Amino acid sequence: MKVPMLDLSEQYASLKTEVLEALDGVMSNSVFILGSNVKKLEADIAEYSHVAHGIGCGNGSDAIHIALQAAGVGPGDEVITTPFTFFATGGAIVRAGATPVYADIDPVSFNIDPAEIEKHITVKTKAIIPVHLYGQMADMVSIRKIADKHNLIVIEDAAQAIGARQGDFTVGELGDAATYSFFPTKNLGAYGDGGMIVTNNEDIAEKCRVIRVHGSKPKYYHSVLGYNSRLDELQAAVLNVKFPHLEDWSKLRRTHADFYTQLLNEKVGNYVKTPVKVEGFHHVFHQYTILTERRDELQAYLKENGVETMIYYPLPLHIQPVFESLGYKNGDYPKAEKAANEALSLPMFPELKEEQQKYVVEKIAEFFSGK
Repeated sequence: MKVPMLDLSEQYASLKTEVLEALDGVMSNSVFILGSNVKKLEADIAEYSHVAHGIGCGNGSDAIHIALQAAGVGPGDEVITTPFTFFATGGAIVRAGATPVYADIDPVSFNIDPAEIEKHITVKTKAIIPVHLYGQMADMVSIRKIADKHNLIVIEDAAQAIGARQGDFTVGELGDAATYSFFPTKNLGAYGDGGMIVTNNEDIAEKCRVIRVHGSKPKYYHSVLGYNSRLDELQAAVLNVKFPHLEDWSKLRRTHADFYTQLLNEKVGNYVKTPVKVEGFHHVFHQYTILTERRDELQAYLKENGVETMIYYPLPLHIQPVFESLGYKNGDYPKAEKAANEALSLPMFPELKEEQQKYVVEKIAEFFSGK
């Protein structure tokens, strides 16, 4: 059996008529930049996030960068974030002219540990970027308290966690802003790049809108140095078709996650550590990620048997070659480094079949049994 990490073909087949009609509507209307589809999606995602403003932009990486600039983060500032995340988080901080400072993770949730944050706050600290990794929110209640105590800005990197919650709070409610990615592999994915910033802060929202159009307001008058980073009208049309299905897709992901956990606990026992749904948190399972000390061997065995897996992420930010000048080294963040050496994400998408999951777990059990 072949089990892909992600298969979008069945999802497209179920939405094909609606998608093509939406795309034809854009072509017929011939408004391709910041048109009605972008405005609708911005309003819907903002409402879904329980905030007042949505600002569509070119991609999730730009969303972080633009949000930082709009919040006043720049040269001389330090931004505390997790070392266990996709490169875009650290890259956006550096592009904004600030310096990333890392705090180790909670090994249960994989997210930044609030208890580690205060250790790294200095007079230069301007902001915190928690990353809601794999679909589970960081402890935003604790992070917000720390930020308020030290008068810090909080930008949530929610690229993998649209719809995730902590108690009654959803992504975006407790941060000064939150950023989404609509990369095709995301829980709400476009057919190309796309991103969005959501915020309750009127000033941040207005600055984001200006920055995404070259810093121009009014048109052709530039008060700040901005970028060309607008959510494409065609991508917004696709996302408007998909968005009403997001909650159902998230429920399916949670169901698949529960089934994986049940099977792994029954058949693999203590050889792997399964993801923890932390009490009080609503996990949307962008990824289903296990931990094992024999990660690389297991991945190779699964590949030989037709099962695609991914490692998110094999090298923490603090030891990435491009950030060598920051002076970090192996051993500085042991929990993040351990996760980077042991994390393996299994196939996860709403249309995943039980027989596919059974096969994946069967092959994992075979590997550890030595058969």
